[in-house]
Amino acid sequence: MEGLRSIWKLARGEHASFGLAVVALIVAALLLYIALLVPQSVFDTVLGDSAAASDISRTIVGWMGGTDAVSHALWIPALLMVVITGFSGVAIHLKTRLAAGSAERIARRTRDRMYDHVQRLPCSTLDQLPSGDLLQRCTSDIESMRVFLTSQAPEIGRAVLMLLMPLPIMAMLDWRMAIASVVCVPAMLAYTAINFKKMGPSFAAKEAAEAAMTANVTENLTGIRTVRAFGRGAYEETRFAASSAAFREADAHLFRLFARFWSISDLMCFTQQIIVVGLGAYLFANGRLELGAYFYFLTVVAMFIWPVRMLGRMVVEAGKALAAIARLDEILAKAQERDLDPDAAHAKPLTNTREGLAISFRNVSFAHRGGPLVLDDVSFDLAAGQTLGLVGPSGAGKTTIVQLLLRFHEPDAGTITIDGCALSLIPRASIRGVVGTVLQQPFLYSKRLRDNILASARAADAHQRAMESAAAIACVHEALLAFPEGYDTVVGEKGLTLSGGQRQRVAIARALVQAPRLLVLDDALSAVDAQTEATILTALRTNKDTHSLPPSKLIIGHRLSAVMHADLILVLDGGRVIQRGTHEQLVARAGLYQTLWRIQTELVDLASESSDADAAMSDRLTEGSSTAVLEVRDV
Repeated sequence: MEGLRSIWKLARGEHASFGLAVVALIVAALLLYIALLVPQSVFDTVLGDSAAASDISRTIVGWMGGTDAVSHALWIPALLMVVITGFSGVAIHLKTRLAAGSAERIARRTRDRMYDHVQRLPCSTLDQLPSGDLLQRCTSDIESMRVFLTSQAPEIGRAVLMLLMPLPIMAMLDWRMAIASVVCVPAMLAYTAINFKKMGPSFAAKEAAEAAMTANVTENLTGIRTVRAFGRGAYEETRFAASSAAFREADAHLFRLFARFWSISDLMCFTQQIIVVGLGAYLFANGRLELGAYFYFLTVVAMFIWPVRMLGRMVVEAGKALAAIARLDEILAKAQERDLDPDAAHAKPLTNTREGLAISFRNVSFAHRGGPLVLDDVSFDLAAGQTLGLVGPSGAGKTTIVQLLLRFHEPDAGTITIDGCALSLIPRASIRGVVGTVLQQPFLYSKRLRDNILASARAADAHQRAMESAAAIACVHEALLAFPEGYDTVVGEKGLTLSGGQRQRVAIARALVQAPRLLVLDDALSAVDAQTEATILTALRTNKDTHSLPPSKLIIGHRLSAVMHADLILVLDGGRVIQRGTHEQLVARAGLYQTLWRIQTELVDLASESSDADAAMSDRLTEGSSTAVLEVRDV
């Protein structure tokens, strides 16, 4: 019943169309049985003993002009059957068209609703849902629902009508034959109900196994380079074979259930027909049943017994659709991101000005669901137009600060304010619209470089000059022009045809085109060389000729050279701020920052000495080679 209620909700707006489809279905079934009464009436009234014919047979012959008229013009009942059958065909066409059109519209709306709902799910929810499983729900599960609404649900209605409609007519013709014609139907329906209960969980298990297999394939294709780099191809093949075998076993289990169901239901159908043939022949031989009535019972039973048998199949197939709908409901029931706190009276959207954002964290703490604290009592202030640097070991909570700032998560304790307004009062779309974020592993679309860079542009008329200016600041303009098609070059999926440094620089250009009030670089320079990093950071600090230059910046870096010019540097460890100050203050003070600076400086010096030694060795080798050549020439 829960599944039927879900279908009723999903079909909102299409109830009238489905109602008309049901009416057309009733008319089609009724006309088919009326058409069968025409030859039955002719057999019993015109060709047989009219006195022994039933009242319904004499009435139908009377509508055709009477016994004498029909006996001299047998084309009249033939034409009448053609006309009635034709109208039945028109009704079936209308039923199919109405049901199919409604099902397609429901499927389209459900796809759009699912996609929109997934877009609005909290990041904490999405982190727990495999992408392959979500893909399965948004495609195969919706298709199962569409097929059910298009063909299976109407067929269930047709089977029920084909069974119920002829019962009054059969009872009027001969009550004994009417009972004999349906004696096996209750057993068939009971057997169908039993199998439906058994197959429902099996369908759900099959859907889950297919989703797991899809998730396995999606994950493998996403990380195919990692798989090959570590020589894990054989392991992944074994892993996929296991998920494929689980899916095959779930499918095979269903086929075994189907095989048993079809064989027993077929036996019941044939038994039902044998009963009708046997009893009808006995009554006809003893003169207790007219030929036309016997013909009618044989034909009608053949017409409804197989739809009833197919009713079992349709009901069992409905189990697959209901399992798919339950999986859709599971996602649609998940809570979306709350844009504002329940106590908020009015939203406070941010304006798209060229002023930097003033950010304040006050005693902010946060932990992922069921996990330890990721941030513990973090407080800091960043004035508008300033640069904040975040450093510390992996897992210290640096990226979490950015996620809280973008409202991917909500703090468990403390307050965050932007320009003096509580972050909980600022709509998510508003804060994300003025913050340009570049992640360490940026995502690029499989489109032209131009489309990737302009994807974040606020204005629809963002032009070539703004794009090239942003690319120049990101030190990627010359590299992109070197491609065969320049900015019109199509990059591969996720930008994998570019190097890691090029992807990061394209992502920086995309963030700059957005003209953000705050630029966030989350270790976004890790894949570029030190010289390029210095050039980009210098351009971000000093370039005043472009409107794309962000007034405020938040830079996360493992290389201290990325944050050394920041107005405020926070050193995090274990989710807490253990040091704060400028580069000069932190270098002069004993602590983690001083240690990191000393280590990185020593590594740079070692690299420089190694480079000088290599150069000297190269000079000596060159000099030695020249001397050797001269000696050979002298010889």
